[in-house]
Amino acid sequence: MCGRFTIQHSWAVYYDALNLIPTEAKGRNDPPRYNVTPTQQVGFVTRDKDGRLSVQDGRWWLVPFWAKELPKYPLFNARSETAVSKSSFREAFKSKRCLIPASSYYEWTKAEDGGKDPYNIHLPDNEPFFFAGLWAHNYNLDVTSCTILTAAAAPQIAHLHDRMPIIPKEGVWEEWLDAGTKVEDAKALLDNNRRSELVSYRVARAVNSNKASGSHLVEPLETS
Repeated sequence: MCGRFTIQHSWAVYYDALNLIPTEAKGRNDPPRYNVTPTQQVGFVTRDKDGRLSVQDGRWWLVPFWAKELPKYPLFNARSETAVSKSSFREAFKSKRCLIPASSYYEWTKAEDGGKDPYNIHLPDNEPFFFAGLWAHNYNLDVTSCTILTAAAAPQIAHLHDRMPIIPKEGVWEEWLDAGTKVEDAKALLDNNRRSELVSYRVARAVNSNKASGSHLVEPLETS
């Protein structure tokens, strides 16, 4: 799964490195975030019906277009295997697919003392990347929101969690965002991802608090 992540790079870096961010978003001056938690606002990239790229901001916890109230059950992740058939995600998968900029994410293992040990998971050289996501706008509640798609974890990180967020390769970004891409074709695109490249290291338990912030959260923990 993906219950916390980081956005350490600036929008200018995403613009230069990923070659997909619309020009008007390059100047966004958002501060780095080292502990993004569900229900917080995040930026995500979409393509409108006229084919124009745009960056929207929305709640990281999907609110389906038909919801009468904010859902209490967790919708910050969507299983890629079943999202196309689940009522909460089905319509979004058809035409509201997005890419969510990120730098890394966290997972936890249970320690011998009963606590939880956090790990930071990222691409080599801390490359910026996109999560594959879905988004929605609920007119009843006037809420824009998004969710991150997940799949079975790659072998090298499966000991941390059996699920992982999907990080699609550059070659499928355009087709993923295209609302004209058929559902089955879009689902197949998710197999073209960077799962085998992910690496991890342990970090301090300070990040266990969803209120924690600061660059120290991603520093490797020195263990003897």
